[in-house]
Amino acid sequence: MKSQGLTERAIRDAKPTGKAYVIWDSKVEGLGLQVTPRGVKNFVVRYRTAGRRRQAILARAGGLTLAAVRARAADELLKVRVDGADLLQRQQDAVTAPTVADLVERFLTETAPARIEARRMTASTLIGYRNQCRRYILPKLGKLKVAAVTRRDIERFAERMASTPTMRNRTLALLSRLFTLAEHWEWRSQRTNPARGVDRAREDARDRTLSAADFAALADALEALDAEQPAAVAAIRVTAMSGLRISEVLSLAWQHVDLETGRAVLTQSKTGRRVVPLAAPVVAIMSMQPRIHGNPFVFTGARNAAVGYSHVRKVFKRAVAQAGIGDVRLHDLRRTVATNLAGAGLGAFAIRDVLGHSTLAMSNRYVRMAGDALTEATERAAALTEAAMRG
Repeated sequence: MKSQGLTERAIRDAKPTGKAYVIWDSKVEGLGLQVTPRGVKNFVVRYRTAGRRRQAILARAGGLTLAAVRARAADELLKVRVDGADLLQRQQDAVTAPTVADLVERFLTETAPARIEARRMTASTLIGYRNQCRRYILPKLGKLKVAAVTRRDIERFAERMASTPTMRNRTLALLSRLFTLAEHWEWRSQRTNPARGVDRAREDARDRTLSAADFAALADALEALDAEQPAAVAAIRVTAMSGLRISEVLSLAWQHVDLETGRAVLTQSKTGRRVVPLAAPVVAIMSMQPRIHGNPFVFTGARNAAVGYSHVRKVFKRAVAQAGIGDVRLHDLRRTVATNLAGAGLGAFAIRDVLGHSTLAMSNRYVRMAGDALTEATERAAALTEAAMRG
């Protein structure tokens, strides 16, 4: 053990001697420079807590000035004396502290399944969360300690997703939920959610709807695929006719469908359990679906399960390509139904109830974008009024 005080020169000139030794500082009691047999230099602090003498590495020499090291050492030693905060124990806890990957794993394996069982989350939502975690969150944030993630970390993460504003906003919302859970689990201090308040990107609303010609071409393409993919094609047709979400269609089970009365119970709707009427063409499609023993679903896939969303999306993509209509997604079928209803004169309340919106905001949007049908009706009303005023 060396007794001379620490100086910048002493730190620079310290050489290995074959065994570890410490040069103690003359200004901050307990601060020293440790030199290992291999010549590695670390600043250490020695202190007593709970009747035991402890020594912890404070920092690697060379990264900080001596003045900065003294200030940091004084701060840590003060915590030990005043709060009994064991520096060595805190360092060990930091090493084993949960990472963002641990946070994601607990959410996906514990929280999400429990919410699905309680009917507060759908299985399709969980699939989306898994995808966001796998593609975006884990590669960029997975290795960070939950307690150490800062708002700037989240902002930098969001900046990398500037080209995909919708997914950026969804992923930020998921991150906010994850860090709220971290606070609840005491993995972070309360009210320190780093994702809360981070600016969301402006999203351009998608207004694509299908025309009569689009539907005719799509119908021909689906007919060509029917023999090869009957369940997927039937599900797509029901979505196009009913305006139901594709996830709602795929989750339909025979025990919740009454073809005689034309009613179905949606148990996994975004707005909760609800009863929906089934139009005659939809009933006709469903009545043609085979009832497979051990498989409770109307639109069946393999292994006693419903046909999968990813599979249906691939079939729809093939149909769109064969139809040559371009830039059409599954959800555009639902949007087209809503727009056609608005064009036929249905109000926002009726559209909300038909499509299962939680608020009027989305229904009002469809009313506003009703297009030619609504324009034509407006023109007719004005013409009739004008004619009446002219006598």
